[in-house]
Amino acid sequence: MTGSTESAAAAELRIRIDTLAKAGGTAQAAADDPAVRVTIEALMDALEAGTVRAADRSADGTWHAVPWVKRGILQAFRLGTLADQSPRDAKGRTSGPFSFFDKDTLVPRNFAVTDNVRVVPGGTTIRRGAYLASSVVCMPPSYVNVGAHVETGTMIDSHVLVGSCAQIGERVHLSAGVQIGGVLEPINAAPVIIESDVVVGGNCGVYEGTIVRSRAVLGAGVILTRGTPVYDLVRQTVYRATATGALEIPAGAVVVPGTRPIATGWGASQGLAVQTPIVVKYRDERTDAATALEAWLR
Repeated sequence: MTGSTESAAAAELRIRIDTLAKAGGTAQAAADDPAVRVTIEALMDALEAGTVRAADRSADGTWHAVPWVKRGILQAFRLGTLADQSPRDAKGRTSGPFSFFDKDTLVPRNFAVTDNVRVVPGGTTIRRGAYLASSVVCMPPSYVNVGAHVETGTMIDSHVLVGSCAQIGERVHLSAGVQIGGVLEPINAAPVIIESDVVVGGNCGVYEGTIVRSRAVLGAGVILTRGTPVYDLVRQTVYRATATGALEIPAGAVVVPGTRPIATGWGASQGLAVQTPIVVKYRDERTDAATALEAWLR
């Protein structure tokens, strides 16, 4: 998950997307203009191939949004028209008890065996414009939204949401019930970043552009947002989002849910406390053994 120089193809696509965004227009006008659909389809194809992405990391490890990509995704929403996406049999008849209706520019993504992505039966959907690398496993039910980028060897467990434009590294384990927030607007806002070899425990929530650095471990039930202070018992410091940046969890940090007592007023008199994530240690051999991914499942 490292930064890269924009290719000639990406630069050409960026110009087309920016032109499309400036032109405005309506969904009906776009439906009548094949060039508009060609541009949107080209963006979705590039996102699915991983040749462009909604966020990138510079050489110094700083993450930043790629505004033109997010702008293009927004155009796909704006210029698409509502279409019947219900399952159909070989004769084109509606098949099964469920009906689905969404913008025709954002259909569910199709995979082939050669993609080497395991999508286990049971209700999972990967939306058009999401990148899933070889050896990703999706347990049912789970949902991966447009613009998300999931690297090789990652496990997406049951009842997991990978939100729009979220960036997930290699060999990450998103445990059951995890919610990874998405962001499309404002277009310069970086999405949630989960770097490589991170373990996210069951029912965690990571939102609002939070960055979880490599090899960190989030214990079950940890909630992270821009407004969440995280107390580091090892380094005796507090991590907070800056005015222009995101909350960052350090590499290798082991974070568990904790509480912080309310110090004054009625809350203190009632013995109340607020939830606060706490870094209790940094990853070591014992942590690695406890969080080892089941390689044989892959």
